[in-house]
Amino acid sequence: MWDMIRRWFDPRELREVGTTPDYRFSLANERTFLAWLRTGLALVAGGLAAAQFLPPLPLAHLREVIAVALLLLGGTVAVRAVDHWARTERAIRLGEELPASRFPAILALAVGTGALLLVVAVLANAFGTP
Repeated sequence: MWDMIRRWFDPRELREVGTTPDYRFSLANERTFLAWLRTGLALVAGGLAAAQFLPPLPLAHLREVIAVALLLLGGTVAVRAVDHWARTERAIRLGEELPASRFPAILALAVGTGALLLVVAVLANAFGTP
């Protein structure tokens, strides 16, 4: 694991692997990385907004649970983004198949489930459930 993390911060090692690819592929990989970072930042912003602006919800500490879940998910997305960027760049340089990932599906399910839970919380709050 530490070897993988070290690779994120050592561009020399990445350039020593394989051959220099067409720059369009590396730049596309970087744009994907930046899109993932924007997603992570949006989740962090949503967590901060939930903590600050959601009214008290019917279940004890539900607002805080939502905020912390969004903050953790945002941080996870950011870390996952750099890992995916590094693995993809390495595969491009080696002419290998791009790494497959279940993370987009997991993220989509987590966001969808969270949205559904928020709908339930909002409706419970709107109809006066204590």
